[in-house]
Amino acid sequence: MDSVKNYIQENKDRFIAELIELLKMPSISADAAYSQDVLNTSEAVKDALEKAGCDKVEICETPGYPIVYGEKTIDPALPTVLVYGHYDVQPADPIELWDSDPFEPVIKKTDIHPDGAIFARGACDDKGQMFMHVKALEYMVRNNVLPCNVKFMIEGEEEVGSGSLSWFVKNNHEKLKNDIILISDTGMLANDTPSITTGLRGLSYVEVEVTSANRDLHSGLYGGAVANPINVLTKMIASLHDENNHITIPHFYDKVEELSQAERDEMAKAPFSLEAYKKALDIDAVYGEKGYTTTERASIRPTLDVNGIWGGYTGQGAKTVIPSKAYAKISMRLVPNQDNLEITELFTKHFESIAPAGVRVKVTPHHGGQGYVTPTDTPAYQAAVKACKESFGKEPIPVRSGGSIPIVALFEEELGSKSILLGFGLDSDAIHSPNEHYGIFNFLKGIETIPWFYHYFVNNK
Repeated sequence: MDSVKNYIQENKDRFIAELIELLKMPSISADAAYSQDVLNTSEAVKDALEKAGCDKVEICETPGYPIVYGEKTIDPALPTVLVYGHYDVQPADPIELWDSDPFEPVIKKTDIHPDGAIFARGACDDKGQMFMHVKALEYMVRNNVLPCNVKFMIEGEEEVGSGSLSWFVKNNHEKLKNDIILISDTGMLANDTPSITTGLRGLSYVEVEVTSANRDLHSGLYGGAVANPINVLTKMIASLHDENNHITIPHFYDKVEELSQAERDEMAKAPFSLEAYKKALDIDAVYGEKGYTTTERASIRPTLDVNGIWGGYTGQGAKTVIPSKAYAKISMRLVPNQDNLEITELFTKHFESIAPAGVRVKVTPHHGGQGYVTPTDTPAYQAAVKACKESFGKEPIPVRSGGSIPIVALFEEELGSKSILLGFGLDSDAIHSPNEHYGIFNFLKGIETIPWFYHYFVNNK
């Protein structure tokens, strides 16, 4: 196993070049204009798995975008690791805020990444992290150190809710049978402070529409006499939080787990600088639910945020209209025990109830998922801890993430499998934002760490 560092050093330029080619493919699952690019990317992932040493690789058709499935079987009697990742990416908008073309990757040095980082959409989320597992397999196969069986399930719809993955998992229990699921779609605290994600928030995502008159109206002739949907919508949204930034939807907090002070104290041991946090975001103050720290607000507390709002005239110059309609997209991050379907129903009922006379409200649910907490006393988790100690030289810190990977709870429900969330991205990597990037150090460190996980997982068995 000590040969992994040498193998990475000998092949790092090739690894980076191969990742860059993958990042050039605009696999935007949310936009049908890129559907062929998404399909082309699935073929590229299939090719990469074959070259890395999988015995069997196939593109599995689904009701939506395909899933790339691969496997390498050493001995059916040995344990099996199922690797999950996704090859689709977020839209690159707003393009004008990127310093370089989001699909023409460039490597630049930064203060956080002195060895350089690859700037491109999907660099960290999740092509770079998914590709670490492909290259780790290549190392283990070529050096004859793969200690168990491995399966890959790489999907193309994670950024739009993983609808087809749910269908695929429910219909392929035997094909996906495993002993542990390994996922790198999360992050770590810092390059010198490894961490393992032990919790994820759930998600409820909805779109709301407020309608008044049957057409746009002249704001001089009708202003003050007819409800303006934008005015109404903004008031309704503002009412969803009280003066303490507590969400006002009735029964929203009924099932929210309140962590003990001892658990909160343990969380607080993770390194965090509020001043550095504010400086990195160029803000002069933090904001959130009263009574909780910044890290708690972003991990163990539920949230409600407007992701987009539009309506009326937004072109150049003036157009004096009262719009017929106004819209907003709203996401609610949920903590374990909150059911996303129940929360969506509570939101819908409440939002409809606070609409004033003179407007009609429509709530359209999009996608969602349950939160997840992974146990830290299992052999698989301890294998991840030992793997990080081998590659980083120090024990990782367990942390709860504010993000959501809805299918993790689905995996446990359908396959009976626990998941290990071994991510290598940083908060500063700007995932979902302009100038997304992924450190060369992080990419290579992931390739180094993953084989150690396999080693210790099998030994722990």
